[in-house]
Amino acid sequence: MPARERLRLLLDARRTRRSKSAVVEALTEEAARQRRFPGIGFRGDDADRRAWVIGTGLDVWEIIELRQDHRSDEALLDAHPSVDPGALRLARAYYAAYADEIDAEIAANRVSADELLGSYPFIDLATNL
Repeated sequence: MPARERLRLLLDARRTRRSKSAVVEALTEEAARQRRFPGIGFRGDDADRRAWVIGTGLDVWEIIELRQDHRSDEALLDAHPSVDPGALRLARAYYAAYADEIDAEIAANRVSADELLGSYPFIDLATNL
């Protein structure tokens, strides 16, 4: 590995308070997933990296959740023009391989109003911002 990249790796490890090997492992896993699923990218903080479908602006979990909320693929595609059939197919393929990860993201998003108020008693759920 070139010295310049070794230095970046060291700085990333320090910044994230992880070992160099942990940083390399995370980068390797993301790269392997991107090669296996062309069109998938990763974004978010180091502790919360999420797969997204490039070109849609949506994380994979968001596309899968949208599909679960619509009665058919056609209904989803009609309601969300940023999701095309290829993006939906890619999200489904990624979901098939990493269902536990995607299901956890969906579950975290599907919290009830009571759960939100329990965690954040100061919010006003009646406000639509």
